[in-house]
Amino acid sequence: MAWWLIAFAHGDLDPKRSNSIPCVTNIQSFTSAFLFSIEVQVTIGFGGRMVTEQCPLAITVLIIQNISGLIINAVMLGCIFMKTAQANRRAETLIFSKHAVIACRDGKYRFMFRVGDLRKSMIISASIKIQVVKKTTTDEGEVVPISQVDIQVENPVGTNSIFLVSPLIISHTIDEKSPLFHYSAYNLGDQDLEVVVILEGVVETTGITTQARTSYLPDEILWGHRFVPIVTEEEGRYSVDYSKFGNTVKVHGPLCSAKDLTEGRYNPLTSGHPSRTVKKRKGDSQQASLLAKKMAAYRQSNDSSSYC
Repeated sequence: MAWWLIAFAHGDLDPKRSNSIPCVTNIQSFTSAFLFSIEVQVTIGFGGRMVTEQCPLAITVLIIQNISGLIINAVMLGCIFMKTAQANRRAETLIFSKHAVIACRDGKYRFMFRVGDLRKSMIISASIKIQVVKKTTTDEGEVVPISQVDIQVENPVGTNSIFLVSPLIISHTIDEKSPLFHYSAYNLGDQDLEVVVILEGVVETTGITTQARTSYLPDEILWGHRFVPIVTEEEGRYSVDYSKFGNTVKVHGPLCSAKDLTEGRYNPLTSGHPSRTVKKRKGDSQQASLLAKKMAAYRQSNDSSSYC
């Protein structure tokens, strides 16, 4: 429409002015103006139609249309690329177990959770990062409301990289360097902390980095549990039963903290408090009675092998 109006205003559509120099050559109707606009928009060459030096307005419209065409092409290409290669869609197929567990493996406490990939295409250079977020107080009395502490993932190669070809159980050894070293089954639920898990990798088909995140609160961490096996071998091929992905089973094991287990000074009769001794004193009969009931229930639900 703009090119047709320029030709109409300049009088190029008048057959009597055939000898004068037009703004755009070979434009005699709206159809020819539309064809010239398409040639400008997609830059396929003007052919027999071209802008002359006769009209500065036509040169200005040509520049504006070229810039607008470049912007439209860039926006369209970006929208199509982002629509077909969204990293967050790939992250939706990376799943984590609903609960994390703490149990003994090889005589050491392990914090464990399960991660899996529902797609057949692999995540390249996948890595796991775990952080414990909690409120801490420094030695100088400064309160840090959100303190982030990195914890090491158990890996023989000493890095956080994983090969996510099948669902994996990611574990962290609770030792002296772990922020979970002082927690036991009795006081873990009272802690104000959150374990944040970040899985990052490169999508194999697009080469875009994707990231999936989850977190575990104290009430989502099951003490004395382990995950049930979901990978089985059938006729020389491995199969995965994702219906049992988050299932756990209770196992016998110590309920004390890793610190007490390491030092060997835990007594199950003190309900998880090594420094507390059971003494029935005058005026404490009600407390002693509640403690006795608790110890009796504890003995019924755990055998002697579960004591530290």
